[in-house]
Amino acid sequence: MARRALLVGINDYRGIGDLKGCHNDISNMRDILKTCLGFTNNDIRVVADARATKQAILYRLEYMVNIARPGDFMVFHFSGHGSQIRDRNGDELEDYMDELICPWDMNWDNGFILDDDLDAIFKRIPEGALLEVFLDACHSGTGTRSANLGRPAEASPDHPTVSRYLPPPIDISFRHEDDEDALKKVRGFRSVNRAGSRSTENHILWSGCRSDQTSADAYINGAYNGAFTYYFCKHMRETGGSISRANLLERIRKSLRYNGFSQVPQLACSGGDACNNNPLQFPAPDETRRLLYLTTPYLRGDDVRQLQRALANAGYKISADGVFGPHTREIVRQFQRDNDLVVDGIAGAGVYGALFG
Repeated sequence: MARRALLVGINDYRGIGDLKGCHNDISNMRDILKTCLGFTNNDIRVVADARATKQAILYRLEYMVNIARPGDFMVFHFSGHGSQIRDRNGDELEDYMDELICPWDMNWDNGFILDDDLDAIFKRIPEGALLEVFLDACHSGTGTRSANLGRPAEASPDHPTVSRYLPPPIDISFRHEDDEDALKKVRGFRSVNRAGSRSTENHILWSGCRSDQTSADAYINGAYNGAFTYYFCKHMRETGGSISRANLLERIRKSLRYNGFSQVPQLACSGGDACNNNPLQFPAPDETRRLLYLTTPYLRGDDVRQLQRALANAGYKISADGVFGPHTREIVRQFQRDNDLVVDGIAGAGVYGALFG
């Protein structure tokens, strides 16, 4: 079971507007992978600025997927400009737009990476392997050239917050205004809304904002960062990674909203309980079970369901819904009383030992 990561961050673009927080994004994410999840330096490839060409990004992504085997876990993080163009292959049935990310050598004559390009690679992920994708970029057709996204509480008035959206040139943008109706053809990176065979079956997708919004390149706590990546890493550190993807998403959204950002990050998961499992890893094996307890939002996942089933099999009235709510806590407390354990409502080593032996 190998772990591999490709982290791409572009501040210094060739011929288009520069950004300031993308290097900090990939540095922050690299630190999370190493300190919280046990990735080594050899597991992580970092590509920045002039080395982050379209060819280099696609080559490294293809290589990572091509050598993947069942049980492997992969991460792709892109921090930089994003945009949209009119769909040309008939797979965008919802808004007729292809979303794209902008490499260092971005140009409007096919010098970009489409959602279709990524989808073609992601389809080759072998069954039993998993890729977690992070796109801290804008894909908004309604974004302005200098979006006013508000300013977080930590930001100084001397450091403006700017959009990561790159508006297409006029001849490209007019395609969105019905100049090419014959081309009409489901939203780009948000694969869960796609038609046809596109899906997130073998990958998980985090987006820094909704498809009709922009992602902020913001001055936070003394440095520029992508606002989404900053708060993702902040909450990963605070929890040590022991938090479900769904709960983490809610915390990130609350932090962005509290600090004045309008962007609403999105999460699209593969089948099963991927959204209820911990981020940046496969579900933990039984011998490293996480503590289960009542929190807000409620903890969710296969481990909660396994606990509930074991309690039901032991004669307690509880349904296995995979949600650790107030009723589950009370049943755990009753189990602890019945087995002379510390009564705190927390399912830890004592509860697991008594339940599973």
